Amino acid sequence: MTRLWDRGEPLDPAVLSYTAGDDVRLDDRLVAHDVKASAAHVVMLHAMGHLGDEDRDRLVEALGEIGAAHARGEWHVTLEDEDAHTALENRLTERLGEAGRRIHLGRSRNDQILAALRLWLKDEIERLAAEADASASALDAVAARQGDLEMPGYTHMQRAMPTTVGLWAAAFAAEIRDDAAGLRAAARRADKNPLGSAAGYGVPVLRVDRSLTARALGFGSVHEPVTAVQLSRGKAEATALFEAALLAQDLGRLAADLTLYSTSEFGFVRLPAAATTGSSMLPQKRNPDVFEIARGRTAEAMAALQEVMGVTMKLTSGYHRDLQLIKKPLFRGLDSVRESARVLTRVLAGIEFDAARLAEAVDPSLRAAELAYRLAVEEGIPFRDAYARARTQIPERGTMGAVRGTREEDP
Repeated sequence: MTRLWDRGEPLDPAVLSYTAGDDVRLDDRLVAHDVKASAAHVVMLHAMGHLGDEDRDRLVEALGEIGAAHARGEWHVTLEDEDAHTALENRLTERLGEAGRRIHLGRSRNDQILAALRLWLKDEIERLAAEADASASALDAVAARQGDLEMPGYTHMQRAMPTTVGLWAAAFAAEIRDDAAGLRAAARRADKNPLGSAAGYGVPVLRVDRSLTARALGFGSVHEPVTAVQLSRGKAEATALFEAALLAQDLGRLAADLTLYSTSEFGFVRLPAAATTGSSMLPQKRNPDVFEIARGRTAEAMAALQEVMGVTMKLTSGYHRDLQLIKKPLFRGLDSVRESARVLTRVLAGIEFDAARLAEAVDPSLRAAELAYRLAVEEGIPFRDAYARARTQIPERGTMGAVRGTREEDP
């Protein structure tokens, strides 16, 4: 097995295993994008006169066949390959001989991995944004079903004033859609073509057309200058993870509300049986595990962001092998948030608000602010005077949930 960096000297197997790390498994996710970028590179080399017509056609065809075989599960990146780039080139060489070795002209593993990763990231950002949109639509459906029901609004975890199920659902839907917009905006840094930057300093002597590969791959621009490409590593990834973490936080807060509202003490929401689990000891219980996990997974997205930022922190310019370590938290963080969005979308379809419990919870004390505004408008008095009168006319709710008298009557 020949690796792209192979100098004909044996490598300690323990060193290979350690330095390859999780890339053997992670690179399987990038093969399709590496194939696409490699085909664009071949076409560019031909356009610049570095490959003949026959080599171009054979290489593009073979890349497509090798990529299709990988998609069917017929091969995977192995430790002997070390990475997706070596796996592809070795298979090309097995099929085409010398022509397969010509494909590496004018590029490095450094711009290869970044091209594949950026193509993957652009696709993944859109997938995650679409999952967020689906969660927002599921909340719209909740509002359509039961949006007119009144429910308590809370400040400081105390009942504050009446709101509705519709407004509760609309708030989360609006923020989750904003998260989707933030994710799509985060694609900006991933939309720059790194191919042709090679190891970070361009390609001496060789004529290349970076704009050609940018157009072929759908990149919005060419990443210039070539020396900026490696310096940018981690920024597109961190930006995507930051926006994903915001989405995870909104999903976690939604899950926290539903966990609280489904307790016996609240009883505002009934959860679908298919979305709850039982207790190994307590026969009467049904647990909101899915919401608790979604709430906890907020930490995964935040941790992934911190890990990416930590890898790149204080690195000097140019390429460093440390940058390989960005892939694992990037994949893990985005996967986690996408899974949370997907499962919450499914579960939201089955939740049901309890109209009777909500009506009971919206007691007279919650009308105090409404009364104060009415007095101020109808009698033309300052709001502070109306506020004071409302305090005496509507009993105050205490911190333990029971309605009690005004502050002046408290012991």
